[in-house]
Parts: sequence; C-alpha cells; structure tokens
Amino acid sequence: MTAPVTICLIISVLRMAEPPLSCDCFVSLPPGSRDDHVIFGKNSDRPRDEVQEVVFYPAAAHPPGSSVECTYIQIPQAEHTHAVVLSRPAWLWGAEMGANDQGVCVGNEAVWTPVQLYIYIYIYIYMEAQEPFSYPTPTCWWTRTEAWVLETAGRLWVAQKLIFVQRNISNQLTIGTEISAEHPELRSVARSQGWWDGEGEFNFSQVFSPENPPARMELAKQRYRGGTALMKQHDGSVTAEVMMSILRDKPSGICMDSGGFCTTGSMVSVLPRDPGLPCIHFFTATPDPSRSIFKPFVFSERIGPMQRVASPQYGPDDPARRQPRFQSQVDRRHDLYKAHQGALSNMDASQVGAILRDLESQCLVDILAMLSGELPGEELGDLFFDCVDAEIKFYQ
Repeated sequence: MTAPVTICLIISVLRMAEPPLSCDCFVSLPPGSRDDHVIFGKNSDRPRDEVQEVVFYPAAAHPPGSSVECTYIQIPQAEHTHAVVLSRPAWLWGAEMGANDQGVCVGNEAVWTPVQLYIYIYIYIYMEAQEPFSYPTPTCWWTRTEAWVLETAGRLWVAQKLIFVQRNISNQLTIGTEISAEHPELRSVARSQGWWDGEGEFNFSQVFSPENPPARMELAKQRYRGGTALMKQHDGSVTAEVMMSILRDKPSGICMDSGGFCTTGSMVSVLPRDPGLPCIHFFTATPDPSRSIFKPFVFSERIGPMQRVASPQYGPDDPARRQPRFQSQVDRRHDLYKAHQGALSNMDASQVGAILRDLESQCLVDILAMLSGELPGEELGDLFFDCVDAEIKFYQ
C-alpha cells in the first residue's frame, strides 16, 4: 500500500438475534476495469427513514495523548489525520464508507458468525505513518494499486489481498483458504470452540459461518450471486458509469427497497493507478441510487464546509448522546435530502431520473476529460458543490 493505514472505529454491539443490515461492496482492478483504474462501489442499506450525510474533515495535527469522542466511547487520537470524505448515518460519529486524500477508500459489511455477540462497525478512516496492520473490524479497503478484504468474527480476523480480480461482498464471509494475514489466535480459538478439528487446510468462511444461517443471510447470498453475475457481465469494461448501473440494479436486490429498509447512500470511487491523476469519489447523499445522482468529489486545497449535504447538529442535546439515549427524535434531513424527498413525492420519478442522468452524464464527461489530461484536475475542486446546488435548484 502507498502508506500504512490505521482505521479507527466506533463499535456498536448487537445481539445475534437482531439481524445485521445489508450492504453490497464491489471492486474491479485492471484488467477487469476498462481503463487503468481501480473502481470501487458500495450501497449502504439502512432503515429507510435514516438520513445519510456526506461530510469532509481536513487534515489535522493533534496533541500527543489526546482522544476523540465517538458515538459511545472515547478512543486515542492519532497525532496526524489525513483529510477524509465520508458518507455516514447522520446520528453517529463513524461512517458506512469513505475515502482519504491518500487514495484509500473503505467500505464496511455486516456478517453472521457463531461468535456470541455480533459486532457492527462504523468506519472512520485515518492514515497514520509507522503503524502495523491491526484491524478488529469486518471491512474492505482499496488503494490505487491494491485491494484488501478484511473479515472478522468478534475480535478474530483474517485479511486477503486481491490482485487483478473483480470482487463483490454481500453480508457473508468470503475468505476461504487464501489468507494473506490473520489474528494470531484465530486457529487456536477455532479449535478450542470445536469449530475446527485442526486437520487439513483451514477455511475461514467454512469454519466461522453459522451452521443454521438466518433467512436474511440466504437473501444476502442471492444478492451476492446477482452481483457476481453483473461484474462478470462487465469483465474488462468496468468504469464508474458501469459501477453506478450495478448499484442501481433492483432485480438482484443490490438496490434495496424492501420493507423498512432501503439503500440510503451510495458511493463509487475511481482510483487511477497513475499517481499524477487525482482520485474521484462519487456520492449520492440521498436514498435509492436508481432515483439519485452520483456527484463527483475531488480533494483539493479549497474545499469548504459541505453544508447542503450535512445534517443539522444538536450538540449535547442530541438524542444519540444524551442519557438515556434515543428517547426522542430530531429532524436530521439536510438541504439536499429534503429537496430530493419533496421532488420524488411531487414529480414523476421517471422524469426526475432522466433529467438527473443528464446532469450526471455531463459530470462523467468532465471527469473523463480530466483523467485523459484534457482538463486540469484543479478545476474540479468545486464540482461536487456545483452539482449539489444544481440538483437542489432543479428540485425547486
């Protein structure tokens, strides 16, 4: 990787009886991608009334020994944090997916294992020099040249480095015998619990998948198969536009709209292998990518507050912080969310989608021009904000 990575986490512990929410992650490395780019995509499927915001934090230096206040706990603060852009449920500190200014992007997944408690992780990305790999979280991350999948069962973990492949993950363990790194106690714990007899090759997904999987896990397998088929269909031709179409696919269930859950936020990243080209990160900041527009974000020196896609802040009176927690509700809708919500309730969805696709297509044209050297990357620093403003004006 271009630099060692530290992923700082906020962990919410749920009982196994409460089913994890669903998400789908995708990555394509050359030659699976059409160009010399790593392409990443993720749908975050959450309760349908939960607002997902997009936030930016600049690089910062922090005093030695300082801590950072998360949703439920405090954790040690890194002395230096890189700039990050995150898509996250508006009520918590961490994130569902995001990227930093070093060309690393991350997405998380929920999984079922026989461990007594299921750990649901929200990711906040830091990159910190001189730190070893130590990841207690089910997640996956990508750089300009590499893709890694990390899967966990409680505090135990395995990691797999991907090279020249396409890969998708849908709420199930996928790492079998090809393990690049692992927790030092992984196999001894598996033997002591009777999950593995110590004979033959160690297969993480077989050892740690539950014997009687819940129905929701079976649905995740259907989404996984659908995602795999879509990736194979576009093998050798994956672009940002193709990845967006995969995230919008409803027949496979990848674009979720079922009962009380839906895709509340989506992200696509283009990571050129040429270090002279900037990485592009597309976010919807609104639910249902089939009825939303992906807006491109490029790290630059002049990025300001992302006010129109950031939710209101309630400080110490926030129901997520005040004890006892979650005793009341507040309006977390940001400007774009409210405008998008109003337009879909008052306008024909197909009409909205067609016009938004035109705006999105123009953005993609500009991005391709930049990546081919026809347009300076610095000129795209305001493109995300311009697209958000244009989308809100259209809805009004």
